[in-house]
Formats: sequence, structure tokens, C-alpha cells
Amino acid sequence: MKIAFSKPEQTNSGTLVVGVSEERKLSPAAAALDKKSGGILTRAMGASRFKGKKDDLLEIVAPKGLSLARIVLIGLGKLEKLDALRLQGMGGQLVAFLNRVGETVATMQVDTLPGVPLQAPDMAAHIAYGAKLRSYRFDKYRTREKEESKPTLRSFNFMVTDIAAARKASAPLDRLADAIFFTRDLVSEPPNVIYPETLAERCKRLTAVGVKVEILDEKQLTKLGFNALLGVAQGSVRPPRVVVMHWNGAPKAKDKRPVAFCGKGVTFDTGGISIKPAGGMEDMKWDMAGAGAVIGLMEALAARRARVNAIGAVGLVENMPSGSAQRPSDIVKSLSGKTIEVLNTDAEGRLVLCDVMWYVQDRFKPKALVDLATLTGAVIVALGHEYAGIFSNNDDLTKNLIAAGEAVGERLWRLPLGDAYDRDIDSDAADVKNIGGGRVAGSTIGAQFLARFVNDVPWAHLDIAGVAWSKKDMPTVPKGATAFGVRLLDRLVADHYEEPA
Repeated sequence: MKIAFSKPEQTNSGTLVVGVSEERKLSPAAAALDKKSGGILTRAMGASRFKGKKDDLLEIVAPKGLSLARIVLIGLGKLEKLDALRLQGMGGQLVAFLNRVGETVATMQVDTLPGVPLQAPDMAAHIAYGAKLRSYRFDKYRTREKEESKPTLRSFNFMVTDIAAARKASAPLDRLADAIFFTRDLVSEPPNVIYPETLAERCKRLTAVGVKVEILDEKQLTKLGFNALLGVAQGSVRPPRVVVMHWNGAPKAKDKRPVAFCGKGVTFDTGGISIKPAGGMEDMKWDMAGAGAVIGLMEALAARRARVNAIGAVGLVENMPSGSAQRPSDIVKSLSGKTIEVLNTDAEGRLVLCDVMWYVQDRFKPKALVDLATLTGAVIVALGHEYAGIFSNNDDLTKNLIAAGEAVGERLWRLPLGDAYDRDIDSDAADVKNIGGGRVAGSTIGAQFLARFVNDVPWAHLDIAGVAWSKKDMPTVPKGATAFGVRLLDRLVADHYEEPA
């Protein structure tokens, strides 16, 4: 779908979209169209339940005299609440509707409106961004699809008085959307296509935007002592990889320490010897969604030339049962030197992350560390699919992450850490065991394990198991991989870690 911006002018084909706020108050564009059409908008609203509220939408067949297929009224709701996030949702809503009715060409006139915190160019940019996000499809393996199932919308044009300002506002959002699409593609790929070696290779794409990509192979990981990660990988014929991505966007900063992001990249998780039930195991191709989000974030930061030094590190393994697989009760010596009693091989993500996180802290001395992982099913029991869980040793970092999530629609809910939970992972045979003593507080136990491998650095763990994949369409996220975390962490960096221009 092509997105463009143009000056307000007469539209002669396709669908024309205009806005209406609460109490059926027409925007200037809608009022002009209503007058030109002899009051058809007013009459159509009067014959319907359309009130101009948020998410309201009314389709009108274009009357004689207008060379359009249809007119669409989109509800703006209360103008003072028409922020960037709502505008993005509106763009996604429109794309979904226009594809459903089989439209190929659409135009929307965007006006500056009293009470709206954004000017028309910024409004147009955010609607276009939402439209692009919703247009995403992962269909590369479909060889036969009914025509009525395919998207039809080829172009969406936004008419705004100041085209240059709209294009300027849209450019960084467009680049962010590309990074989100990259992550969605990675998470959507089947596990026979994406496995540690191939995912590491795809990270090399980031060199095109200036990211330095360093790939550690199995031999190097063994020499360095990544034994917790290697233990997870030893049952698979696919050798593990660790990818370290460097973005040095603030080389002259007084404090050159980077902000660091680590991602769990289990490209397929059978559970290993502690094998999962067959039902739903196909979903485990997206157990690398944390790594996917970190990879997409690094592209987003570099593509917009973010004034920050950042490190992204991902541990890539496949967790398989075989004659060489790790056994429950094995003990491994992690990169930190701490020994781990592995009592459940399906609690593997924490074993991958503990080595990667330790490596990043030891080598780069980051000013802050955030990890993302589809770590536990327990977080879905606690929070469903609406929030990701956040665990942290730092209140300011937690507050900043939660605020960033609210701003972009990727919401976080803080869950506890504590001494009582920490005692539950004391091992009788090693320094720590990888599960607790029962089935309770599973998400906290996973986070508490990771906390044992965190030094004196502000740290947050995001358990994204419930939000990495959606089984239903959402305004800017079609069913499938969500790329949760890319927008959130890009906003965190922009708000709190970038150097002044």
C-alpha cells in the first residue's frame, strides 16, 4: 500500500474519508462536503446511530454528481483526547475497513481542529503511520488465496495544507514502521527457516543502517564460557549463536556507556527433555520474540540516527530433545561463575539470558539494562494478553518504561521481586536452581533467577509471553506477530537516553 501526502483538492475516485467529532460536529472538510452534496452527510447521520464517537464509522454511497465510490465518516470522539495513539488507531481502523469493502484508492482530508493537541501535519502523519502498521501481512508462503481474501487497498492519500511538514513528521514514523515489520517478519517465519544460524545472518541487514554486527559462534561461546546457554542448545543439531549489535550514535557524549538491551532467542522450544504437550507447541516458533524485538529496536535507533550509544545482544538457540540433550538435574557453570542446577529443561530462556546479560554487563558496563523474553506462561495467567509483566531493581527505570509503554500502546504492569522468592530458588546441589519449589509465582521466580545475574546496574525484565503474538486483529496490529517492545523501547530511548541535539 502506497501512502502519500498532497494539498487539499477535489477527489474524483475511490473513497473520501472525513472526520466528525462527538455530537456529530463536522470537521471543516466534512462541512464543505456536506454543503457540496446537498446535506447528504447530515441526513445519513440522522438516519443512523453514528454519533462521531471514537471508533464510530459510517459508510455513505456517494451521490450523483460526485465521482466517488463512497464517503466514509470517521468518529474523532472528544477532540481534546485526540492524541497520537488514537490517531494511529484510526488509521488502522480505516485500512481494515477499506480492505474489507474492496476499495483500491482512498483519500482523507485532515484539518487542524480546535482543542486537538496536534496540528494537521502531525495528525496526518500519525494516521498514516497507523494505516501502514495495520497493512502488514505475512503471506510469502501462500500460493493459493481467494481474491476476496486479498487486501485491495493500493494507495491511501492524506490531504493537508502543509505537505512538507506532514512528510517531515511522517519520515521517522515510517522508518519505525519498517523496523516493526522486520521484527514481525522474523517472529512469523517458520522454525525450519529461522533458526540460530539464519537468524544471526539476518541481523547482518543492520549493517546497511550503520549498526556493527558481531556474531559469536559455538566455538567462541565455548571458549568464553557460555555454558548455561550452551546447555540449552546441546540437544539440537542447530548450533547456537550470540549476536551483539552496536549502535554508536553519541560518540562525543561525556558518558559513553551504552544503554543495553538483551533478548531471548529460542527459535523453537519443545521444552527439551521436559517436553511440552503437543497441543499448542506450534506456537513456540515465536519463543524468539524478545530477540526479534531487540533486533528491530536496533534497526529503529540506527535508521533515525538516534543520538545514543546502544548495545543489543541476543542469545539464539533451539531447545530440542535428543540423546545429547540436557537432562533435568544437570549442573552447569554459567558465564558468571555461578553454578545452576537445571531441574526443568523447559525453563530454558532464563539460562540463555543469564549468560547474555552477564556478558553485556561485564564487557560494556551499561548505564541501564533491559531484557525482553517470552519467559513464562504464568505471566499470561496473571495479565492475559493486555499487559506485559515488568520486574525491576530500579523505580525510576520502571516508571520510565511504563510511561513509554502508555505513550505507544504497549502497556506494562509491575510485578514483585523479593527475598522470599529468591530463597525459593536456592539449590541443595548448586548455587541456584532454575525453577522454584512449586507452580506458584512462576513469572516472579523466572525474574528472580535473572536478578541473580544482575550487578549494580538499573535493570528491568519484560516478560512478553502474553503480548508477543496476537490471535485477533487490533487497530494497528493484525493477527500474528506484534513486535511488542520495538515502539516501547524506541520511545524509552528518545525520552531518557538520547544526547541533546
